[in-house]
Amino acid sequence: MRLLRILIFKELKGYFLTPFGWVVLAFVTVMQGVSLSAAMKGFRDTPVKDSLVYVTFNSPLFWFYFLFIFPLITMRLFAEEERSGTLETLLTAPVRTWQVVLSKYSAAMMFFTVLWIPALVQFKMFGWISDLPPAYSPGALIGTFSIVMLMGSAFTAIGCLASALTSSQIIAGLVTIGLLLIQYFFGYVTVIWGESFAGAGFFNHISSHRHLHYFTSGLLDTRPAAYFLGVAAFVLFLTYQVVDYRRWKR
Repeated sequence: MRLLRILIFKELKGYFLTPFGWVVLAFVTVMQGVSLSAAMKGFRDTPVKDSLVYVTFNSPLFWFYFLFIFPLITMRLFAEEERSGTLETLLTAPVRTWQVVLSKYSAAMMFFTVLWIPALVQFKMFGWISDLPPAYSPGALIGTFSIVMLMGSAFTAIGCLASALTSSQIIAGLVTIGLLLIQYFFGYVTVIWGESFAGAGFFNHISSHRHLHYFTSGLLDTRPAAYFLGVAAFVLFLTYQVVDYRRWKR
């Protein structure tokens, strides 16, 4: 475990001790603020029956920046080290392959979690500044950040796999966003074709925006948790196989 902590700390330094990590944090914070401001403007212009949390996170603007977070935080994990040759040095060191994969994934997830701290502060500031009751329930806020973390666990794993497959950060980023967009649009199959065909239940089960809809309404469910965590575990297993193949190939 000591070696795993050292590897995780090494990866975290790549996020917090470089301008790139702070630029990503600033970008996400600004986009979160824009989403919240747009939702508040909608509340001011017309009566809205949904909570502030729901309107903020169920908008095209949210999905625009949310899906682009994962290529940014994962494309360099393996690809950059493969390009620079440091991955070969790391794999020939007395560390296990699973420790390398898990440390990079864990560091990416920790950084992803930090990205959402400003969003939580922004929602809390609503009450501090306006001195009004919050326009959302605690359950909606808990559900929102729960589903964001669950989706993040699966999508970060997909980014790790894409980065492990190539030595180019650009290709890794494009593969990641391509896979995430495919997964996102699969959720609209039942919207387009209806619920009457045999596979409708499957497409509903993998629909990210459907799960986000329920969780931001304060309706928590264990099935999305099992789905996203299962996807994360399976994709990390594939990443392990790819990295381990590279290790013994050398």
